Amino acid sequence: MALSVPRRKRSPGKRLSFARRTPRVLLGYRRMLVPLADNPESEKAIDVASRLAAEHDASIIAIAVIEVPALLPLDAHMVEEEREAHRLLDRATALAELYGISVSARTVHARDAASAIVDQATGNKIETILIGAPRKERASRGVALFGSTVEHVLKKAHCRVLLIGTPVAVNAKPQAAG
Repeated sequence: MALSVPRRKRSPGKRLSFARRTPRVLLGYRRMLVPLADNPESEKAIDVASRLAAEHDASIIAIAVIEVPALLPLDAHMVEEEREAHRLLDRATALAELYGISVSARTVHARDAASAIVDQATGNKIETILIGAPRKERASRGVALFGSTVEHVLKKAHCRVLLIGTPVAVNAKPQAAG
């Protein structure tokens, strides 16, 4: 016995229209967070975020986390670290301006960079974290491929995490001159 599916009756002259929807994949790039560190991968992450922001009319929050030792209060002045954080944020802002994007640059004092990144993502309703992730050399299987900060963000973030890394050099053994 075949089942019949009732059909919708259309009145003459009316057409069914389908609302255009933004694909779900694009929705993840409206609010982006880029944690900065002093490495080429972080610079590449701000570059990728700027391109995505220009393409999708998105906003970028760049943060530099200053890890404060447990012996000091969180609001302790760490002059050298703050100077380095401002340098990283200024560089990220300048790079994003090349694409016509303005960046909300923030310095965050925290005990742990990984938790601070996840907290900033949650508090700012971030859809995607773009994190520069330098690869660690693995001696054997089972050893982490990225640092502990990246591993923690991957496990704890409630949004997408896009890792920006550098390609691994194949057979990068130095050859003897000869």
